[in-house]
Amino acid sequence: MKLTKMSHSCVRLEKDGQTLVLDPGAFSEEDAALGADAILVTHEHFDHFSEERLRTALDANPAAEIWTLKAVAEKLSTAFPGRVHTVGHGDTFTAAGFDVQVHGELHAVIHPDIPRITNVGYLVDGGRIFHPGDALTVPDHAVETLMLPVMAPWSKISEVIDYVREVKPQRAYDIHDALLTDLARPVYDNQIGALGGAEHLRLQPRESTAL
Repeated sequence: MKLTKMSHSCVRLEKDGQTLVLDPGAFSEEDAALGADAILVTHEHFDHFSEERLRTALDANPAAEIWTLKAVAEKLSTAFPGRVHTVGHGDTFTAAGFDVQVHGELHAVIHPDIPRITNVGYLVDGGRIFHPGDALTVPDHAVETLMLPVMAPWSKISEVIDYVREVKPQRAYDIHDALLTDLARPVYDNQIGALGGAEHLRLQPRESTAL
């Protein structure tokens, strides 16, 4: 499996000639979803879901499909009948040749005065990769590679470190990092790497690795 990190929370997975894209939002590259055979979206916030970019990707590949939660699906399902699938916690499905399990229900708390929205995470190919979206969801399954939301308005570094400790992945790659400045990156790298208990790694946008 090939993992390519796009900007912010978007990642592309390639296997057996098919491509699965997760969370191609407005902070990611304009072409982040192009060429996808399947797309997964964790929730409706603009940095994870760009309606315009998803429509472009679906138009470009008439066979491409999307799996996502209701709030996103209802914005696309009318224009793309039969190609947009609504999922929730506990669901399992196959997308672009990848086996996917859905974990989680709610977005992390940003502030008590802000209503929480739905958020789901995706466990891919039996735990080879887990992308939690905007929540610190711990799946009831071993995880090899955790896509780690490293910096967000709803988290602090101690919570990020404890999340890695609780999931216990073999390795953790940073996502949700568009707001993390270059000045701060070494601090996060050192502390998460030293205290998380797992190999902590970072890819530049469009950089790839084999899993």
